Amino acid sequence: MSISEAKKAERGQRMVATQIIQNSIDDLKNITKVDLAVVDVEGMMVAKTSDRISFDADMITAFAASPAGSQTVAGYHYSKIYDEGDPVYVVLCGDSTEEIMIGRVAVANIQSLIVAYKERYDRNSFFQNLILDNLLLVDIYNRAKKLHVEIKKTRVVLLLEIQSGKESYAMEFLKGMFSAHSGDYVTAVDERNLIVIKQLTDENDYDAVREIAENTVALMNTEAMMNVRIAYGTIVTELKDVSKSYKEAKMALDVGKIFYAQKDVVAYNMLGIGRLIYQLPVNLCQMFIEEIFGDKIPKELDEEILTTVNMFLENNLNVSETARQLYVHRNTLLYRLEKLEKMSGLDIRIFDDALTLKIALMVVSYMKYLENME
Repeated sequence: MSISEAKKAERGQRMVATQIIQNSIDDLKNITKVDLAVVDVEGMMVAKTSDRISFDADMITAFAASPAGSQTVAGYHYSKIYDEGDPVYVVLCGDSTEEIMIGRVAVANIQSLIVAYKERYDRNSFFQNLILDNLLLVDIYNRAKKLHVEIKKTRVVLLLEIQSGKESYAMEFLKGMFSAHSGDYVTAVDERNLIVIKQLTDENDYDAVREIAENTVALMNTEAMMNVRIAYGTIVTELKDVSKSYKEAKMALDVGKIFYAQKDVVAYNMLGIGRLIYQLPVNLCQMFIEEIFGDKIPKELDEEILTTVNMFLENNLNVSETARQLYVHRNTLLYRLEKLEKMSGLDIRIFDDALTLKIALMVVSYMKYLENME
Protein backbone atom coordinates (compact mmCIF):
# COMPACT_ATOMS: atom_id res chain seq x y z
CA MET A 1 0.00 0.00 0.00
CA SER A 2 1.38 3.43 -0.99
CA ILE A 3 1.71 6.31 1.50
CA SER A 4 -1.21 8.16 -0.09
CA GLU A 5 -3.37 5.02 0.03
CA ALA A 6 -2.42 4.49 3.67
CA LYS A 7 -3.43 8.06 4.52
CA LYS A 8 -6.76 7.60 2.74
CA ALA A 9 -7.36 4.35 4.61
CA GLU A 10 -6.54 6.03 7.93
CA ARG A 11 -8.84 8.95 7.13
CA GLY A 12 -11.59 6.53 6.15
CA GLN A 13 -11.27 4.72 9.51
CA ARG A 14 -11.46 8.03 11.37
CA MET A 15 -14.55 9.30 9.54
CA VAL A 16 -18.08 8.45 10.52
CA ALA A 17 -19.69 5.57 8.64
CA THR A 18 -22.06 6.69 5.88
CA GLN A 19 -24.94 4.71 7.33
CA ILE A 20 -24.55 6.47 10.70
CA ILE A 21 -24.81 9.87 9.01
CA GLN A 22 -27.81 8.69 6.99
CA ASN A 23 -29.54 7.50 10.16
CA SER A 24 -28.82 10.84 11.85
CA ILE A 25 -30.41 13.00 9.15
CA ASP A 26 -33.28 10.51 8.70
CA ASP A 27 -34.12 10.92 12.40
CA LEU A 28 -34.11 14.71 12.02
CA LYS A 29 -36.32 14.47 8.93
CA ASN A 30 -38.83 12.26 10.78
CA ILE A 31 -39.06 14.80 13.62
CA THR A 32 -38.95 18.10 11.70
CA LYS A 33 -40.09 17.14 8.15
CA VAL A 34 -37.11 19.13 6.83
CA ASP A 35 -35.03 17.57 4.04
CA LEU A 36 -31.26 17.48 4.46
CA ALA A 37 -28.22 16.29 2.55
CA VAL A 38 -24.59 15.73 3.50
CA VAL A 39 -21.86 16.09 0.87
CA ASP A 40 -18.11 15.62 1.25
CA VAL A 41 -15.67 18.40 0.36
CA GLU A 42 -14.98 16.81 -3.04
CA GLY A 43 -18.63 17.16 -4.02
CA MET A 44 -19.66 13.52 -3.53
CA MET A 45 -23.04 12.77 -1.97
CA VAL A 46 -22.75 11.04 1.42
CA ALA A 47 -26.36 10.95 2.63
CA LYS A 48 -29.70 12.59 1.82
CA THR A 49 -33.33 12.44 2.85
CA SER A 50 -34.80 13.27 -0.56
CA ASP A 51 -33.86 12.75 -4.21
CA ARG A 52 -35.16 16.25 -4.93
CA ILE A 53 -32.07 17.82 -3.35
CA SER A 54 -29.60 18.88 -6.04
CA PHE A 55 -26.27 20.71 -5.94
CA ASP A 56 -23.29 21.74 -8.02
CA ALA A 57 -20.18 19.74 -7.08
CA ASP A 58 -17.86 22.55 -8.19
CA MET A 59 -19.77 24.98 -5.99
CA ILE A 60 -19.35 22.62 -3.01
CA THR A 61 -15.58 22.31 -3.50
CA ALA A 62 -15.25 26.09 -3.95
CA PHE A 63 -17.27 26.68 -0.78
CA ALA A 64 -15.16 24.11 1.13
CA ALA A 65 -12.00 25.97 0.13
CA SER A 66 -13.41 29.38 1.13
CA PRO A 67 -13.05 30.88 4.65
CA ALA A 68 -16.85 31.09 5.09
CA GLY A 69 -18.46 28.66 7.53
CA SER A 70 -21.89 28.90 5.90
CA GLN A 71 -23.61 30.54 2.96
CA THR A 72 -26.93 30.61 1.14
CA VAL A 73 -26.93 30.10 -2.62
CA ALA A 74 -29.72 29.37 -5.10
CA GLY A 75 -32.31 28.41 -2.49
CA TYR A 76 -29.98 26.22 -0.40
CA HIS A 77 -28.10 26.93 2.81
CA TYR A 78 -24.63 25.38 3.07
CA SER A 79 -22.87 24.71 6.41
CA LYS A 80 -19.42 23.20 6.95
CA ILE A 81 -18.54 20.38 9.34
CA TYR A 82 -14.93 20.38 10.56
CA ASP A 83 -12.39 17.83 11.76
CA GLU A 84 -9.39 19.38 13.55
CA GLY A 85 -10.03 22.69 11.81
CA ASP A 86 -10.37 21.24 8.31
CA PRO A 87 -13.76 21.03 6.53
CA VAL A 88 -14.78 17.42 5.85
CA TYR A 89 -18.53 17.63 5.10
CA VAL A 90 -21.09 20.18 3.96
CA VAL A 91 -24.71 20.06 5.14
CA LEU A 92 -27.36 21.25 2.66
CA CYS A 93 -30.85 22.39 3.61
CA GLY A 94 -33.47 24.93 2.50
CA ASP A 95 -32.94 28.64 3.04
CA SER A 96 -35.87 29.38 5.35
CA THR A 97 -35.14 30.32 8.97
CA GLU A 98 -36.63 27.05 10.23
CA GLU A 99 -34.67 24.94 7.75
CA ILE A 100 -31.41 26.72 8.55
CA MET A 101 -31.94 26.03 12.27
CA ILE A 102 -32.50 22.31 11.55
CA GLY A 103 -29.38 22.35 9.35
CA ARG A 104 -27.37 23.69 12.29
CA VAL A 105 -28.72 20.90 14.49
CA ALA A 106 -27.58 18.39 11.84
CA VAL A 107 -24.11 20.00 11.80
CA ALA A 108 -23.87 19.72 15.60
CA ASN A 109 -25.00 16.07 15.57
CA ILE A 110 -22.56 14.99 12.89
CA GLN A 111 -19.75 17.03 14.48
CA SER A 112 -20.32 15.08 17.71
CA LEU A 113 -20.30 11.79 15.80
CA ILE A 114 -16.95 12.69 14.24
CA VAL A 115 -15.44 13.42 17.65
CA ALA A 116 -16.76 10.14 19.06
CA TYR A 117 -15.54 8.05 16.12
CA LYS A 118 -12.20 9.82 16.07
CA GLU A 119 -11.62 9.05 19.76
CA ARG A 120 -12.62 5.45 19.14
CA TYR A 121 -10.12 5.18 16.29
CA ASP A 122 -7.40 6.91 18.29
CA ARG A 123 -7.94 4.47 21.18
CA ASN A 124 -7.71 1.53 18.81
CA SER A 125 -4.50 2.90 17.31
CA PHE A 126 -3.11 3.60 20.78
CA PHE A 127 -3.72 0.09 22.13
CA GLN A 128 -2.41 -1.59 18.97
CA ASN A 129 0.80 0.45 19.10
CA LEU A 130 1.03 -0.18 22.85
CA ILE A 131 0.96 -3.98 22.58
CA LEU A 132 3.43 -3.91 19.68
CA ASP A 133 5.93 -1.74 21.60
CA ASN A 134 5.71 1.06 19.04
CA LEU A 135 5.44 3.84 21.64
CA LEU A 136 8.03 5.59 23.76
CA LEU A 137 7.32 5.67 27.49
CA VAL A 138 6.59 9.41 27.43
CA ASP A 139 4.17 8.90 24.51
CA ILE A 140 2.33 6.18 26.42
CA TYR A 141 1.67 8.49 29.37
CA ASN A 142 0.79 11.53 27.25
CA ARG A 143 -1.60 9.72 24.92
CA ALA A 144 -3.16 7.73 27.75
CA LYS A 145 -3.94 10.98 29.57
CA LYS A 146 -5.46 12.49 26.43
CA LEU A 147 -7.60 9.39 25.81
CA HIS A 148 -8.61 9.08 29.49
CA VAL A 149 -6.91 5.69 29.90
CA GLU A 150 -5.77 5.03 33.47
CA ILE A 151 -2.07 4.27 33.94
CA LYS A 152 -2.06 2.43 37.28
CA LYS A 153 -4.59 -0.35 36.83
CA THR A 154 -4.34 -4.13 37.09
CA ARG A 155 -4.71 -5.69 33.63
CA VAL A 156 -4.11 -8.91 31.72
CA VAL A 157 -4.06 -9.62 27.98
CA LEU A 158 -6.18 -12.43 26.57
CA LEU A 159 -5.30 -13.53 23.03
CA LEU A 160 -8.02 -15.33 21.07
CA GLU A 161 -7.44 -17.47 18.00
CA ILE A 162 -10.63 -17.61 15.93
CA GLN A 163 -11.82 -19.14 12.67
CA SER A 164 -10.71 -17.23 9.60
CA GLY A 165 -13.41 -15.05 8.08
CA LYS A 166 -15.33 -14.61 11.33
CA GLU A 167 -13.25 -11.83 12.90
CA SER A 168 -15.92 -9.12 12.51
CA TYR A 169 -18.62 -11.22 14.16
CA ALA A 170 -16.22 -12.34 16.89
CA MET A 171 -15.16 -8.74 17.50
CA GLU A 172 -18.74 -7.55 18.00
CA PHE A 173 -19.51 -10.52 20.24
CA LEU A 174 -16.49 -9.79 22.43
CA LYS A 175 -17.36 -6.09 22.65
CA GLY A 176 -20.70 -7.18 24.06
CA MET A 177 -18.92 -9.24 26.71
CA PHE A 178 -16.10 -6.83 27.60
CA SER A 179 -17.25 -3.27 28.09
CA ALA A 180 -15.12 -0.13 27.68
CA HIS A 181 -17.06 1.28 30.65
CA SER A 182 -15.38 -1.40 32.78
CA GLY A 183 -11.95 -0.45 31.48
CA ASP A 184 -11.74 -3.37 29.02
CA TYR A 185 -10.63 -2.99 25.43
CA VAL A 186 -11.00 -5.29 22.39
CA THR A 187 -8.89 -4.96 19.27
CA ALA A 188 -7.55 -7.09 16.41
CA VAL A 189 -4.06 -8.34 15.64
CA ASP A 190 -4.85 -9.94 12.28
CA GLU A 191 -7.64 -11.94 10.62
CA ARG A 192 -7.17 -14.89 13.00
CA ASN A 193 -6.31 -13.25 16.33
CA LEU A 194 -8.19 -10.84 18.58
CA ILE A 195 -7.02 -9.24 21.81
CA VAL A 196 -8.90 -8.45 24.99
CA ILE A 197 -7.09 -6.11 27.37
CA LYS A 198 -9.00 -6.99 30.52
CA GLN A 199 -8.99 -4.61 33.48
CA LEU A 200 -9.06 -6.46 36.78
CA THR A 201 -9.85 -5.56 40.37
CA ASP A 202 -7.23 -5.84 43.10
CA GLU A 203 -8.97 -9.00 44.34
CA ASN A 204 -8.66 -10.80 40.98
CA ASP A 205 -5.97 -13.47 40.78
CA TYR A 206 -5.00 -16.04 38.17
CA ASP A 207 -7.91 -18.29 39.14
CA ALA A 208 -10.26 -15.42 38.30
CA VAL A 209 -8.50 -14.83 34.96
CA ARG A 210 -8.77 -18.53 34.08
CA GLU A 211 -12.48 -18.44 34.91
CA ILE A 212 -12.93 -15.40 32.64
CA ALA A 213 -11.10 -17.18 29.81
CA GLU A 214 -13.06 -20.42 30.23
CA ASN A 215 -16.39 -18.55 30.35
CA THR A 216 -15.44 -16.70 27.16
CA VAL A 217 -14.65 -19.97 25.36
CA ALA A 218 -17.92 -21.50 26.56
CA LEU A 219 -20.05 -18.53 25.49
CA MET A 220 -18.41 -18.24 22.09
CA ASN A 221 -18.87 -21.98 21.53
CA THR A 222 -22.53 -22.10 22.56
CA GLU A 223 -23.91 -18.66 21.62
CA ALA A 224 -21.64 -17.50 18.80
CA MET A 225 -21.11 -21.07 17.48
CA MET A 226 -17.38 -20.45 17.15
CA ASN A 227 -14.50 -22.64 18.22
CA VAL A 228 -11.81 -20.52 19.83
CA ARG A 229 -8.58 -20.96 21.73
CA ILE A 230 -7.53 -18.46 24.38
CA ALA A 231 -4.10 -17.80 25.86
CA TYR A 232 -3.29 -15.17 28.44
CA GLY A 233 -0.16 -13.58 29.87
CA THR A 234 0.77 -12.53 33.37
CA ILE A 235 -1.15 -9.91 35.34
CA VAL A 236 0.46 -6.44 35.12
CA THR A 237 -0.17 -3.33 37.20
CA GLU A 238 1.01 -0.59 34.83
CA LEU A 239 -0.16 0.36 31.36
CA LYS A 240 3.37 0.21 29.92
CA ASP A 241 3.58 -3.51 30.81
CA VAL A 242 0.52 -4.47 28.74
CA SER A 243 2.86 -5.28 25.83
CA LYS A 244 4.69 -7.75 28.10
CA SER A 245 1.43 -9.54 28.93
CA TYR A 246 0.59 -9.65 25.20
CA LYS A 247 3.95 -11.19 24.26
CA GLU A 248 3.48 -13.81 26.97
CA ALA A 249 -0.04 -14.59 25.72
CA LYS A 250 1.32 -14.96 22.18
CA MET A 251 3.98 -17.39 23.37
CA ALA A 252 1.39 -19.30 25.39
CA LEU A 253 -0.82 -19.65 22.30
CA ASP A 254 2.08 -21.03 20.23
CA VAL A 255 3.34 -23.34 22.98
CA GLY A 256 -0.22 -24.54 23.61
CA LYS A 257 -0.58 -25.64 19.98
CA ILE A 258 2.55 -27.77 20.27
CA PHE A 259 2.30 -29.36 23.70
CA TYR A 260 -1.26 -28.82 24.95
CA ALA A 261 -3.34 -29.12 21.78
CA GLN A 262 -6.29 -30.58 23.71
CA LYS A 263 -6.66 -27.43 25.85
CA ASP A 264 -8.86 -24.49 24.84
CA VAL A 265 -7.33 -22.21 27.49
CA VAL A 266 -3.58 -21.88 28.01
CA ALA A 267 -1.91 -19.69 30.63
CA TYR A 268 1.65 -18.39 30.29
CA ASN A 269 2.40 -19.05 33.96
CA MET A 270 1.36 -22.70 33.56
CA LEU A 271 3.45 -23.63 30.50
CA GLY A 272 6.10 -25.44 32.53
CA ILE A 273 8.70 -27.37 30.54
CA GLY A 274 6.95 -26.50 27.28
CA ARG A 275 8.00 -22.86 27.60
CA LEU A 276 11.63 -23.88 28.11
CA ILE A 277 11.68 -26.24 25.11
CA TYR A 278 10.01 -23.63 22.88
CA GLN A 279 12.97 -21.31 23.44
CA LEU A 280 15.67 -23.90 22.71
CA PRO A 281 17.72 -23.71 19.47
CA VAL A 282 16.78 -26.35 16.91
CA ASN A 283 20.29 -27.82 16.72
CA LEU A 284 20.28 -28.36 20.49
CA CYS A 285 16.93 -30.20 20.22
CA GLN A 286 18.29 -32.44 17.45
CA MET A 287 21.36 -33.32 19.49
CA PHE A 288 19.21 -34.22 22.49
CA ILE A 289 16.91 -36.48 20.45
CA GLU A 290 19.85 -38.27 18.85
CA GLU A 291 21.40 -38.87 22.28
CA ILE A 292 18.16 -40.35 23.65
CA PHE A 293 16.76 -42.29 20.70
CA GLY A 294 19.54 -42.63 18.17
CA ASP A 295 17.98 -43.23 14.76
CA LYS A 296 15.22 -45.61 15.94
CA ILE A 297 12.46 -43.52 17.54
CA PRO A 298 10.18 -41.55 17.74
CA LYS A 299 8.61 -42.76 14.50
CA GLU A 300 8.31 -46.27 15.94
CA LEU A 301 6.12 -45.06 18.80
CA ASP A 302 2.55 -45.94 17.85
CA GLU A 303 -0.58 -44.33 19.29
CA GLU A 304 -1.09 -47.12 21.81
CA ILE A 305 2.38 -46.66 23.30
CA LEU A 306 2.03 -42.86 23.40
CA THR A 307 -1.34 -43.09 25.16
CA THR A 308 0.12 -45.54 27.65
CA VAL A 309 3.13 -43.31 28.35
CA ASN A 310 1.05 -40.17 28.84
CA MET A 311 -1.43 -41.91 31.13
CA PHE A 312 1.37 -43.50 33.16
CA LEU A 313 3.07 -40.11 33.65
CA GLU A 314 -0.23 -38.40 34.55
CA ASN A 315 -0.78 -41.03 37.24
CA ASN A 316 2.64 -40.41 38.80
CA LEU A 317 4.06 -43.77 37.61
CA ASN A 318 1.32 -45.73 39.37
CA VAL A 319 0.95 -49.03 37.48
CA SER A 320 -2.36 -50.12 39.04
CA GLU A 321 -4.13 -46.79 38.52
CA THR A 322 -2.87 -46.49 34.94
CA ALA A 323 -4.07 -50.01 34.09
CA ARG A 324 -7.47 -49.20 35.59
CA GLN A 325 -7.88 -45.99 33.58
CA LEU A 326 -6.72 -47.68 30.37
CA TYR A 327 -9.10 -50.62 30.99
CA VAL A 328 -6.28 -53.14 30.56
CA HIS A 329 -4.83 -55.87 32.75
CA ARG A 330 -1.82 -54.96 34.87
CA ASN A 331 0.29 -57.51 32.98
CA THR A 332 -0.73 -55.94 29.65
CA LEU A 333 0.47 -52.58 30.87
CA LEU A 334 3.76 -54.04 32.08
CA TYR A 335 4.23 -55.71 28.67
CA ARG A 336 3.80 -52.33 26.96
CA LEU A 337 6.29 -50.69 29.30
CA GLU A 338 8.85 -53.44 28.65
CA LYS A 339 8.28 -53.07 24.91
CA LEU A 340 8.96 -49.34 25.23
CA GLU A 341 12.13 -50.05 27.23
CA LYS A 342 13.46 -52.32 24.47
CA MET A 343 12.72 -49.66 21.86
CA SER A 344 14.10 -46.65 23.71
CA GLY A 345 16.36 -48.00 26.43
CA LEU A 346 14.28 -46.12 29.00
CA ASP A 347 12.39 -47.78 31.85
CA ILE A 348 9.71 -45.21 32.68
CA ARG A 349 8.93 -46.98 35.95
CA ILE A 350 12.08 -45.16 37.13
CA PHE A 351 11.51 -41.46 37.73
CA ASP A 352 14.64 -40.21 35.92
CA ASP A 353 13.87 -42.27 32.82
CA ALA A 354 10.23 -41.15 32.91
CA LEU A 355 11.27 -37.51 33.07
CA THR A 356 13.78 -37.98 30.24
CA LEU A 357 11.18 -39.60 28.01
CA LYS A 358 8.58 -36.93 28.81
CA ILE A 359 10.99 -34.16 27.79
CA ALA A 360 12.14 -36.10 24.73
CA LEU A 361 8.58 -36.56 23.47
CA MET A 362 7.89 -32.85 23.97
CA VAL A 363 11.06 -31.98 22.02
CA VAL A 364 9.93 -34.29 19.21
CA SER A 365 6.55 -32.52 19.12
CA TYR A 366 8.33 -29.16 18.94
CA MET A 367 10.53 -30.27 16.05
CA LYS A 368 7.53 -31.63 14.15
CA TYR A 369 5.81 -28.28 14.67
CA LEU A 370 8.84 -26.47 13.22
CA GLU A 371 8.88 -28.82 10.22
CA ASN A 372 5.20 -28.12 9.55
CA MET A 373 5.80 -24.38 9.84
CA GLU A 374 8.53 -24.63 7.21
